[in-house]
Parts: sequence; C-alpha cells; structure tokens
Amino acid sequence: MSKNKTNKKKQLNSYIKYTSLTTQMAVIIAAGTFFGDYLDDQAKNPNSKIYTIIFSLISIFLAMYYVLKKIINHNEKK
Repeated sequence: MSKNKTNKKKQLNSYIKYTSLTTQMAVIIAAGTFFGDYLDDQAKNPNSKIYTIIFSLISIFLAMYYVLKKIINHNEKK
C-alpha cells in the first residue's frame, strides 16, 4: 500500500508542475501581447497593430522555449 501512495503522490506532483507551466506560458504570452499593444498605442497609428503582432509571436516562442527547457531539465533529473 505504501508503494501505491507514493505513485499517487508522484502523479499529483507532476500534474501540479505541468499545470503551473501552462499558467506561466499564459502569463508570458499575455505580457508580450500587452506590451505590444502598449507600444502600438504609443505609436499613435490606429490602423497598424504591428508591435502587437511582433511581440505576441516573440512571446509565444519564448513561452514554448521555456516549457521545452523545463521539460528537458525534468527528464534529465530522472
């Protein structure tokens, strides 16, 4: 029975770890998008949302890099 509890605890820890990764991804992407929107507002060109697009894409790639780096580090520790 002790082995069963240990396995359930490991599964719960992994679940919590990966849930927090999705939250961190969302925060990185939202921060990049809001920063791009801020720069578009400062540029005072209402027809162009170029900074929002650029920083949204950059933040998506950064978030993916962050998640992949975390997963690789987690797998190396095992």
